[in-house]
Amino acid sequence: MRRTSSRLADGREIIYFDEGDAPRPHVPDTRDLPPVSTGSEMRFDPLLREWVVVASHRQDRTHLPSGDDCPLCPSADGRSTEIPAPDYDVVAFENRFPSLTAGDGAELGPVGELEPSRRASGGRCEVLVFGPDHDASFVDLSPERVRTIMAAWVDRTVVLSALPEVEQVFCFENRGPEIGVTLHHPHGQIYAFPFLTPRTLRTLDSAERYRERTGGDLFADVLRAEREVGVRVVAESEHWTAFVPAAARWPVEVHVYPNRRVPDLPELTEAERDDFAVLYLDVLRRLDALFDAPLPYVAAWHQAPVRERRDLAHLRLELFSVRRAPGKLKYLAGAESGMGVFVNDVAPETTARRLREALA
Repeated sequence: MRRTSSRLADGREIIYFDEGDAPRPHVPDTRDLPPVSTGSEMRFDPLLREWVVVASHRQDRTHLPSGDDCPLCPSADGRSTEIPAPDYDVVAFENRFPSLTAGDGAELGPVGELEPSRRASGGRCEVLVFGPDHDASFVDLSPERVRTIMAAWVDRTVVLSALPEVEQVFCFENRGPEIGVTLHHPHGQIYAFPFLTPRTLRTLDSAERYRERTGGDLFADVLRAEREVGVRVVAESEHWTAFVPAAARWPVEVHVYPNRRVPDLPELTEAERDDFAVLYLDVLRRLDALFDAPLPYVAAWHQAPVRERRDLAHLRLELFSVRRAPGKLKYLAGAESGMGVFVNDVAPETTARRLREALA
């Protein structure tokens, strides 16, 4: 694989990940773009003790354009997109409408809370495009292409983790308009957070308490228990296990764990990366076969923090869908949205069985 970095017309970085060693010819971005200007900031909620990102400039971001106006397709004569090249394999570039923007997190002063809690945003947001085919989806990719995407995830995790303000790197994919996707072209995103996310903090706290109480590794023991019971395992291979968690919150939810403990994507071996490509495509095919239609989902990589408590973390991919039945979506109603108490309409064991049988 060859990695080539360049700049877009407004100064944003773009990186091509090509399957092969042939040098990539430089194709300049000839668009007349103004410099990226954002008003992103962070505000601290003293009740929940969580950071909230305020990014009002994102109201103007591109929303469900037609295929002819897709900003992620390759550029062509008379039509320039976010990717200047006429063809590519996998591409990462800085988001034109980022939730997080580079900065030092300087204090901006209070906005009425009990403590100073308003800061300039730090971090970085990138778009990762999975290929040039506008009508494809991740499930349509070859294992080789998934392997290239994994190489891009690893590269961006390493590079973004080196930024002084970044505390956590989050790679994810949103698929389907039901999830809230605003661009149909197959792609994911990468957020380099200047703080640890609430989900990460809570799981690390749980792992720490579990270690103090039992001396064990919470994530490893969850994986071992699921493999031993087997009833919720969807697919497994030499290096990976995919299962529906016993306390699944969503009607369709699958967690994919490496069979050995690693903190993040860069720590995976070549064999583990190759094996993931095959197993994950199998899982995605099962998900689409579940209701005989493309399943809307969020696929989220949980990686260890950049600097602290890495010994507690366990790399894993968590995928969930709002689809609960053909033509029916799960909406977060009063208990979920108001109190954070999820009510699942489908037993996790039932979902696992259906997924195992989906390709029969």
